[in-house]
Amino acid sequence: MKRLGSEDAEIYREIRLEALKANPEAFSSSYEEEKEYPLDSFENRLNFEHFYTFGAFVENKLAGVVTLILETKSKTKHRANNVAMYVYPDMRKSGIARMLMTAAINKAKEIEEIKQVYLTVTSSNDPAKNLYKSLGFQTYGIDKNGLKIEDTYYDDELMVLVL
Repeated sequence: MKRLGSEDAEIYREIRLEALKANPEAFSSSYEEEKEYPLDSFENRLNFEHFYTFGAFVENKLAGVVTLILETKSKTKHRANNVAMYVYPDMRKSGIARMLMTAAINKAKEIEEIKQVYLTVTSSNDPAKNLYKSLGFQTYGIDKNGLKIEDTYYDDELMVLVL
């Protein structure tokens, strides 16, 4: 487990595009949009001061990622958001997602200002919701038709972890 940096941009781009293609309903970004982004946009994402992207490796191969984004405005600096969680399908059910989420939560706990961590999960994604609940996240709302892919709408479940 490590925080990814600009040297990891290529493998990060690879897993990110795979995630967007494999589970479009789980991300507000789309594969069609991000596949056009140059590599340096992924490098920049990994270098933002208030973004912490964690990667889990199995036999030196990136197996999963999650990003913790700190809010930067004075009125919301007590908040952080977990986004872009993805584990390759052949690596699921191995504890990697829990390790990634734990790393992000621990980072949030290290930052004295952070009091709450938020995330959004597709309402029908029971395995992810079960993981988040087991880590202490609670649902505080439903974003009805939060995403639209072609002619299909997906509800998003809004969750928070109070530290």
